[in-house]
Amino acid sequence: MVEGIIIAPVMVFMVIVAPIWPVLHYRSKGQVSQGLSEEEYIQLSNLSEMADKMADRIKTLEAILDAETLIGEVNDENQAR
Repeated sequence: MVEGIIIAPVMVFMVIVAPIWPVLHYRSKGQVSQGLSEEEYIQLSNLSEMADKMADRIKTLEAILDAETLIGEVNDENQAR
């Protein structure tokens, strides 16, 4: 009885999944080795430019927040005197 429970999934795997697995694996390997299409390259370039712009904006916001924090600390010190 226990052997039947184990054998059934193994048989399903061997008959259905195992033959398809190498085909799908090597097909995906072939797509990866072809590289990026022109459309994908353009999209990647656009995303890279957007990321650079975001990084610049984040640096600007951090500088503004640092300046506000510094001003707040100076005001707190002046009030304490």
